[in-house]
Amino acid sequence: MKINPAQLNAIKPLRPGPASAQQQLDDAKEVQETFRTFVGESFFGQMMKAMRSTQDKPAYFHGGHAEEVFRGQLDQTLAQKMTVASADQIADPMFRQQFPKQAELIRRAEEKSQAGLDDLQQLRRR
Repeated sequence: MKINPAQLNAIKPLRPGPASAQQQLDDAKEVQETFRTFVGESFFGQMMKAMRSTQDKPAYFHGGHAEEVFRGQLDQTLAQKMTVASADQIADPMFRQQFPKQAELIRRAEEKSQAGLDDLQQLRRR
């Protein structure tokens, strides 16, 4: 099996030993984002497919195969846009159940970040 030189940049090196806390957090966020994308695009893609299946082809002015291909691409784009807009509401509860360790890491980091922002706001008020 040959390795394409263009793919070498995408290969992540293995990190020996335990990862730092920041690296663990970055990995957890990457897993969460990938999970959101997968769940959102799968869910919204299937929803669009089900919606399209309820309509028959019109008797006149149907674009044929080209229109079907375009609708497929349009549905894919719409699913991606809906994923960006609202997949976190659907995927995050599943993520917390499926990946509890990573979800806890992210939750603690967000609490710590929010506490830092609260401290900053209090300093500005003084």
